[in-house]
Amino acid sequence: MISIYTIKPQFQKLLSPLLHFLHKKNISPNQITVGSCVLSLLIGISFWYADFNTLFFLLLPIGLLLRMALNALDGMMAKKYNLTSKTGEMLNEMGDIVSDLFVFFPLLKFESEALYLVVLFIVLSVVNEFAGVMGKAIKGERRYDGPMGKSDRALLLGVYGILKFSSVNLSNYSIWIFTVIIVLLLISTYVRIKKTLKS
Repeated sequence: MISIYTIKPQFQKLLSPLLHFLHKKNISPNQITVGSCVLSLLIGISFWYADFNTLFFLLLPIGLLLRMALNALDGMMAKKYNLTSKTGEMLNEMGDIVSDLFVFFPLLKFESEALYLVVLFIVLSVVNEFAGVMGKAIKGERRYDGPMGKSDRALLLGVYGILKFSSVNLSNYSIWIFTVIIVLLLISTYVRIKKTLKS
């Protein structure tokens, strides 16, 4: 399935110099994960108040790109320097879900025309990540299949921030946009479950 996740190897390669720098500074994978959660909280807060200052909408693409980098770096560091741990794995999975909730919650404020669809989008995003985690629990392989995986959702929200900053009115299209996103989320979750249960 098409997903921005397919460019992860190239993205990780770009982050290699930063990875070495952080390791030399004795930054642990868990510290990076916690940093990503704190960043997500700050993104969510700024997003919530973006109606007072539209510049805050620009923090969505900038902040989410930085968060994607942190999410890649914690896993890279854990594997490269043999710093994996059960605590780190739990923190990473739980942190991703909590971080998504921080960032997505303000959509309830800005997309009130599609309120129920936004709620469903948030719920299905959590379900989608849970389906990915179950892949590892059942078959030992974390599933990241798209479309509309974590990276895809971050990309869309970044584009959303740019459009809102540019004063593009999405209210007439929000129901259709979120309907399409929800369908893609359902497909992604189905693919993850199917591949996990495939013998």
